[in-house]
Amino acid sequence: MTDDSTADDSTADHDATADGSTAMRSNFELIGRHNINDLEAAMSLVGHEEVEGFHRVADSCPAEFTWDYEKGARRQLDTLYEKAKAAQWNAQTDLDWSIDVDQEKVAANNRAANLELVQWGAPDLSGTVLERWGEKEWLRFAVQNQNWTLSQFMHGEQGALLCTAKIVETVPWIDAKYYAATQVMDEARHVEVFSKYLDTKLSGHYPMNAHLGLLLDEIVGDSRWDMTYLGMQIMVEGLALAAFGFLHSTTTEPLLKKMLRYVMADEARHVAFGVLSLQEYYQQLSAAELRERQEFAFEAAIRMKDRMIMQEVWEHLEVPPADVVQLYSQSPDRDGFQIMLFSKIVPNLRKLGLLDAADGWLRARFTELGAIAFEHLTDASEEEDAFADGSPADRQVA
Repeated sequence: MTDDSTADDSTADHDATADGSTAMRSNFELIGRHNINDLEAAMSLVGHEEVEGFHRVADSCPAEFTWDYEKGARRQLDTLYEKAKAAQWNAQTDLDWSIDVDQEKVAANNRAANLELVQWGAPDLSGTVLERWGEKEWLRFAVQNQNWTLSQFMHGEQGALLCTAKIVETVPWIDAKYYAATQVMDEARHVEVFSKYLDTKLSGHYPMNAHLGLLLDEIVGDSRWDMTYLGMQIMVEGLALAAFGFLHSTTTEPLLKKMLRYVMADEARHVAFGVLSLQEYYQQLSAAELRERQEFAFEAAIRMKDRMIMQEVWEHLEVPPADVVQLYSQSPDRDGFQIMLFSKIVPNLRKLGLLDAADGWLRARFTELGAIAFEHLTDASEEEDAFADGSPADRQVA
């Protein structure tokens, strides 16, 4: 599959908007290619760690003091803050780190327990290195998949840690600053717990996926506080909540299952925090400002979809990109899994009014992605977690 600039692409044309203002940007302007399903283009970006051991992003956002210290002026945010204070858990003492994790055994057990999810049919792998793979090679892939997945969770949580600290600085409301401070603690705990699991239970770290890195750089580098909310609280945290839920439901490893459930309880509050804050603010924005947020949400969605190709794993296993494209292009079930990860995002974009602004531009984009069916989806367990009393350890969530 190649990036064909002559392909039929309804988002590539610059149509006039209903109010006569600047048209929405094309796919190429937003993500650097015309075809959102161009696997070759997505595979061309692979994450590698800087030799210095750190990555620096320029951030010129203004820190904002407020002299309005009235607590509870925004009642729902205040309620969320009070719940968050009581919902803290300790990664060191509330999880049983004595549990032994045999990665190969876990991979085999997961496969046996979820055959309907892991069977991709029988793609034609002739002419690829994958044609020669047997059970041993696919088991190695499963182990590396574990390492990569938890590594991306860890990197994403550090991105959330930086973004939430930034929200404390930049959001203008004291109730939001109070709540965001509790999320900083949550995100520090999440980085800690995923890092410890990788270091003590799995067999290696992966660098941040290149597509995730591009998105986090853009979120951290934007000076507007609401774009930090939209990028992190709605898009990244929303997809993470769905990914954590999927892994929680499919893993047979008890320590990981409990760890993910605790993290999910925190993430439900984080997403609720983003929705509650942005619903009020977006009512004040102009049509042009809303269109810009729609474009960013679409760009973020494609970046997160692209990262699920796991470019870094295939490179580590020395599988040529063309062979990966051949595998994925013949595995339609994989696309269904990717789209499922947007199940938490699309309903919240609808709540924020972003699906139908600009004559429904974003609705059309998510319809093309096959994810619009999620727009009215509700998750009772997620809502319960967001406003629950006590920590997940106290509540003994499972």
